[in-house]
Amino acid sequence: MKLAFYPGCSLEGMANDYARSISAVFNHLNITLVEIEDWSCCGATAAHSLSENMAVVLPARNLAAAEKMGLDIVTPCANCFNRLLFSKVMVQKKIFDVPWTVVGSIQVHEMTRFLARPDMVERIEDRVLKPLKGLKVVCYYGCQMVRPPRLTGFTDYENPMTLDRLATAAGAKVLDWSYKTTCCGASIGIGRRDIQESLTARLLEKARQTGAEAVVVSCPLCQANLDLIQRDKASGHLPVFYFTELLRLAFEAENGSAEWFRMHIADPVPLLRAKDLLR
Repeated sequence: MKLAFYPGCSLEGMANDYARSISAVFNHLNITLVEIEDWSCCGATAAHSLSENMAVVLPARNLAAAEKMGLDIVTPCANCFNRLLFSKVMVQKKIFDVPWTVVGSIQVHEMTRFLARPDMVERIEDRVLKPLKGLKVVCYYGCQMVRPPRLTGFTDYENPMTLDRLATAAGAKVLDWSYKTTCCGASIGIGRRDIQESLTARLLEKARQTGAEAVVVSCPLCQANLDLIQRDKASGHLPVFYFTELLRLAFEAENGSAEWFRMHIADPVPLLRAKDLLR
């Protein structure tokens, strides 16, 4: 199986741990990710607030490139997924003209939903060598992955389950909580750090009250917000994992390395070692 891979800008920088774990997981699943040649920023998160036209044109360039490849797109970033879908719909409805040919012949897959399909979950479970037993987590989806549901196609947008299924397949204990899609502040921290930190602090506190030892996410911006607010804490860190990091850990058993998590602020290594999940 081959898919066109749209990494988005974050994976080139602050989410490099995510990028490396995605590559490892898809290699284990025998799925080839072909990075879209000369891909460009989709405009998230600022373009749509400044120019409706740019919000369509920027993602359309990547859609056109993927159509030339003849491959469906998969993207790990919730914001990129939202922008690519929005552009595809706007172009197909001829609401905006773009300087590239986009016929709408390919699908845009959000990565967790692609991997949480029954056939893929079965494939994941078959490759787990060391289940993450004893690791209690809550799954955090954020806003952009599931909303607006008419665009994203999520029917369970108030209680999404894709991350839950994947973390469960890795062997973790997924706890139920009521804050799966409560906003973390997204990029509002650029101008109003106080609001963003208030929102993320509340989410972390609710996760702790639930009994979670870690949070599982798929969005680089959500991960950054939840992780960075813990930078000044001397103790009581709540690690924030990308879901692919947990899958990789379950797949590679004794080969796990602390280097995989080198960009995390809330260091997950002590927790993983205490659970005998990492050397």
